[in-house]
Amino acid sequence: MSAFSPKERLLRVLDKEKIDRAPVVCPGGMMNAAIVEVMNRTGHTLPEAHHDDTLMAELAFDVADYTGFENIGIPFCMTVEAEVLGSGIDVGTLACEPKIRQEAYPSVSQVEFKEPQALLRSGRINTVVQAAYRLARKHPDYPIIGNLTGPISTAASIVDPMSFLKELRKDKENAHRVIDYVSNVLIAYAQLMVDAGVKVISIGDPTATGEILGPKMFEEYAVPYLNKVIDGIHELDAAVIVHICGKMQSVRHMIPLIKGDAISTDAMVNLKRLKEDYPQLTTMGNLSTYLLEGGNYEDVSRHTRRLVGDGIDIIAPACGLSTSTTIQALQAMTQTVKEL
Repeated sequence: MSAFSPKERLLRVLDKEKIDRAPVVCPGGMMNAAIVEVMNRTGHTLPEAHHDDTLMAELAFDVADYTGFENIGIPFCMTVEAEVLGSGIDVGTLACEPKIRQEAYPSVSQVEFKEPQALLRSGRINTVVQAAYRLARKHPDYPIIGNLTGPISTAASIVDPMSFLKELRKDKENAHRVIDYVSNVLIAYAQLMVDAGVKVISIGDPTATGEILGPKMFEEYAVPYLNKVIDGIHELDAAVIVHICGKMQSVRHMIPLIKGDAISTDAMVNLKRLKEDYPQLTTMGNLSTYLLEGGNYEDVSRHTRRLVGDGIDIIAPACGLSTSTTIQALQAMTQTVKEL
């Protein structure tokens, strides 16, 4: 019998305390494991579960129960914040996640600033918060991970993204105002989740990459606003995981400046080397989701063993999972970690 519950193990590693083995998790949000096979087996399905807190809670636990991941993650997409902030959303299908249909504003100079607390009473936020409340009380041994879309990506989901990226250079004053506003909304949303029983917040910010922003804008925008949100969550006494997409070479030296309790990366990043170069980092990841989609049990198990052998602190998929990934492939990953 394990010395720790899944919740204890994850919280201890995020607090840099000793554990018996690495946790194996899939946070939800951008890294969502609500695969079609789980939904077909249980009858708890999307897109319905995006709008029903009972269904959301049931499906989130189904994912953990069927796959072996040692957490429960909600919600199942990256559009909750953008919808609340005014963008049009296509809620998707059983096999296709929600997408932004139309951004709310054409330019950072035209964003309407609203009171965060008023915004949090609209959209699907209450669904997520009520689902978290149900899960935290029904499954106290599991860490409930609440997901936020990061400040840069949320801003690029409410302002036309091509205009937004140009205006990071051409209209810095309004760009900073918008991202700061979004950051305040994210902190207020996080507080509702933490009050409901969430112990860990995972931030996915796929627009905030070195490839998209370049190192100068990553330093000017991504680092300070991620840290503003992280500081706000830490004040709520919750831990923070940050996922950084892309190859990271151009911004690698700035990763230690991000104050998250763990850094998650894409599969192309050498996490062993990142950990060697920056031993203060708690590393998470980064099993290829293409490998998982391929579904070969032995290949998945072999690559998982390599990550464990490399001393990666938390084992997880690298980024967004395909909804066609099989339960067997995910079990190959989770069972390998638990058996080592």
